[in-house]
Amino acid sequence: MIRRILATALWLAGGAASAAPFAYITNQGSHDVSVIDLAQQKVVATVPVGRSPAGVVASSRAGRVFVSNPDSRTISVIDMRTQRLVDTLPAGSGPVGIDASPDGKLLFVADWYRNRLLLIETTRPGAAAAEVVVGKAPAGVAASADGRTVYVAERDDDSVAAIDVATRAIRARVRVGTHPFALLIDEPRQRLYALNVLSDDVSVVDLRAMKVEATVKVGRAPYGAALAHGGRLLYVTNQHADTVSVVDTETLAVRRTLDGFGYPEGVAAHGDRVYVVNWMDDNVSVLDAESGRSLARIDTGRNSRGFGAFIGAPDIP
Repeated sequence: MIRRILATALWLAGGAASAAPFAYITNQGSHDVSVIDLAQQKVVATVPVGRSPAGVVASSRAGRVFVSNPDSRTISVIDMRTQRLVDTLPAGSGPVGIDASPDGKLLFVADWYRNRLLLIETTRPGAAAAEVVVGKAPAGVAASADGRTVYVAERDDDSVAAIDVATRAIRARVRVGTHPFALLIDEPRQRLYALNVLSDDVSVVDLRAMKVEATVKVGRAPYGAALAHGGRLLYVTNQHADTVSVVDTETLAVRRTLDGFGYPEGVAAHGDRVYVVNWMDDNVSVLDAESGRSLARIDTGRNSRGFGAFIGAPDIP
């Protein structure tokens, strides 16, 4: 997920103009998605989905939001224009992390229990998913901007796999920290950030060489990441510390640590604001991207997660 977050700072798909953006927050406890109008800063719709939704990717090019439901073994599809559920797709035994190709025609889904990456064609309803065998307990997924490569966090193997989308083959693997979960691509710097939940750090991977160039110590159990303030800042949520680390992407030093969150999980950026999803508090914190100052809180459903690129808007034809 996390490239335009999730898992996207979080850039909307380029090319055509886009309508006003929305944030789509998966609520594990209430089995639904809270739709936040970012212009109004409030929930404008609640969409029932499958059981225990976790992962999410908002594909502006497709005009669809794709939500992984691990306990239902499905992907829910939401229409961005109507904010309604329009389809449900089978997705292995336990879909978690999810991302989409830049054109929205292909979904990449981590099947946690079967150690597979699923490739699902969104333009062919009912078509069987292609599968790539990956390492143990695949979690986060991040697709490159050119759509040629998808990266998968192999949590229990402490590694990240780079998969060639055309050949459906693993072309490289890199060892990172302990139990990588979320992934985020920094396209301008050709980096990948792997968030390691047990070693409490972020592995900074040079994508050209596929090797770790630095390790950044953050808070306990880092879960989600987003680039903000023109890509100059990396926001990292620390679940077990109830904090957010703000990292300078040039120096890779932690600039500040923000507190006052409730088991923060998903995070995304849009414009001059950062949105942090609080699992324990059932809401989303709105922050000023440059300073990290708290601006507002928006109530959502129960046990909100937002694991992935949860901000998007349908392209205007």
